[in-house]
Amino acid sequence: MKKFSLLILGILIGALATYFYCSKSNLEQPEVAVVAPKGLITPEEAKTLDQAFNSRHALISDSIVLRPDNRSSWWSLKDMRDYLNYAENESKELGYTMDGVRVYLGAYPTNKQVGYTTMFLVPTGVENISQGNSTLFNMLSPGGGDVPGGSGLNDGVGGNPPSSNYPH
Repeated sequence: MKKFSLLILGILIGALATYFYCSKSNLEQPEVAVVAPKGLITPEEAKTLDQAFNSRHALISDSIVLRPDNRSSWWSLKDMRDYLNYAENESKELGYTMDGVRVYLGAYPTNKQVGYTTMFLVPTGVENISQGNSTLFNMLSPGGGDVPGGSGLNDGVGGNPPSSNYPH
């Protein structure tokens, strides 16, 4: 009987220790390393790129659109994260491994939008094929093409005013 009560006591102490250890480790968020992405540019470089676009923008706005046109699009962090999660899941369902996004310039076909120009994102990825054949190809590939059938993200908020330059 004494051995049985020690066994029960040991189980209780072990369960309590496990509970406190697990609940403490769940509260502590693991530190995520912040890594600068490839292609990061300075604000000065962004201004240079924006100013270099001015002549193209003026050509389109002044001679074709004949009114102020969009120069930028904005999405909330929540919308971007939701889109990335959605697109990654949808790509998987379509038989692709999503490896990035591509930004396209587009134009609305009607006059009801404030500016004709818009920007939209589409998922990119590589097709899932037999693992024996795809590993080397996927490692050598700089990035996949657009995922056929993958949903894009549009409806970003345009600049206010639409033609405003960087920084906005």
